[in-house]
Amino acid sequence: MATAPPTIFSPARKLARRRRAEAIYNRYDSEIFLIEHMADDIFERLSFMRHEGHNVLIDGFGDHLVAELPWNHPASFHYLEEQDLDQPARHVAGSFDLVVSVGMLDKLNDLPGALIQMRELLAPDGVAIASFVGGASLPKLRRAMFEAEPDRPAARMHPLVDPRSCPQLLGRAGWKDPVVDSHVLTVRYGSLDRLVQDLRVHAMGSVLAEPAPPLTRAGRERARAAFVAQADEDGKVSETFEIITLTGRR
Repeated sequence: MATAPPTIFSPARKLARRRRAEAIYNRYDSEIFLIEHMADDIFERLSFMRHEGHNVLIDGFGDHLVAELPWNHPASFHYLEEQDLDQPARHVAGSFDLVVSVGMLDKLNDLPGALIQMRELLAPDGVAIASFVGGASLPKLRRAMFEAEPDRPAARMHPLVDPRSCPQLLGRAGWKDPVVDSHVLTVRYGSLDRLVQDLRVHAMGSVLAEPAPPLTRAGRERARAAFVAQADEDGKVSETFEIITLTGRR
């Protein structure tokens, strides 16, 4: 008998983060550069593969950015919106020739189940492609959070996927011709608060099912100081995001 996956992430908190980020984006037209980068990279990969998706399912915050890419052929776009890929499918299996997930697979309780569902939603020879933040991301933020609470550090950042585990996951999920790729995007920050602001705009705040208590004022100041202490000579901190991309067929 199969056991249910552990509940690491809260669906309710994840939905609340996404709605808040969407409200900020719609009100202020905030730059969601990570999602834009992922969407552009996905489009380049599909162009290289010469795969023309005509019936496309898109999952993820900023899904409209994928639909707005310069597709050179007519395409019909469908969205998961408030549903996660690790939940029972609302779409008929084999309905799509392209399934795209942007910035979402790192926050699922059942990642293997989501990969299986992406494959099942594809028509024969359809393509699945997913891009998300990987395990080597935000090392300087992690250090700052640790130094904020040196005696009893709390879990304030959720676990991330190691790209080395992905080939086995894709094999178990039955993806054909699986490809795992990763690269690093470096972003420079003048303060910890600006980094946290960017994470919130990208709906990347903590969505742990058991959130840690709020940082004390002293803890926040220690975190800010620890972050700035890692700055380059010009006073800015070079923070990194590892972007993992998974590609495969049915």
